[in-house]
Amino acid sequence: MNLLEFTTQTWITVGIVAAIFAGSALVIGALILVVSKVFKVDVDEKITKILENLAGANCGGCGCSGCSGFATKLASGAGDISDCHVTSPEKKAEIAKILGIELRDEERTVAVVKCNGGATNCAEKFEYNGNPTCASCASLLGGNKMCATACLGCGDCKEVCPENAIEITDKLSEVNPDLCISCGACMSACPKQIIERIPASAPVYVACSSKCKGKDVMSVCKVGCIACGLCAKSCPHGAITMVDNLPSIDYSKCTGCLTCVSKCPRKIIIKRDVAKTEEQKTA
Repeated sequence: MNLLEFTTQTWITVGIVAAIFAGSALVIGALILVVSKVFKVDVDEKITKILENLAGANCGGCGCSGCSGFATKLASGAGDISDCHVTSPEKKAEIAKILGIELRDEERTVAVVKCNGGATNCAEKFEYNGNPTCASCASLLGGNKMCATACLGCGDCKEVCPENAIEITDKLSEVNPDLCISCGACMSACPKQIIERIPASAPVYVACSSKCKGKDVMSVCKVGCIACGLCAKSCPHGAITMVDNLPSIDYSKCTGCLTCVSKCPRKIIIKRDVAKTEEQKTA
């Protein structure tokens, strides 16, 4: 075979290979087109519109993995708009129109850590030197604190907060209400489940989560609630009741008179600077 014949044969081979590849590409493209048509998932226009109005924080505070899941849940009628604490009232009103429902009035809420123990006030069972997370600490005998519901202070809540609203001081988490958007991410991250929402206008909150009797609390914490009930007995408006050895505040009755704050011998009913918080929010 001379050079010309070899070159011609080579180009014929190359052409055949190229044709095979081109044909395969066309067949695969056609198959993809057919499959996409057959298995096409129609996106509910309602879901798209709802998603456009959600805050897009994807914080998981609503109980869903993200805003897309929450939008789908709302569209199906299984969700409640109030489960989202991040979306603005204006946007919630738009979502209510899309769903054809009436929007209930909601008061803005903020998260609080219902503990005042920290490294100074709450005794430790042992010195923890493991992985510096609350989840890891809690997995070891329930954590290193003598109180079963004490803040472990490793900062799992701080790590997940999208607004950097949480600081750790003296091994105790504290939420800045001026930055808190009440998304609930910190609540989900806390292995002790001692972070709760309260109305942003609440003048006081209970900084303890122990349901133990007074004697047991005093043996492990210098500031824990001893269930004496003085706050409930002294409240002139009947806003406080004792539930499981802890004060429960009915904020619809609370006037902010601060009688409970002055009467509490353990100082675990904390006064909040509501005026400053609300002023900054409306500025």
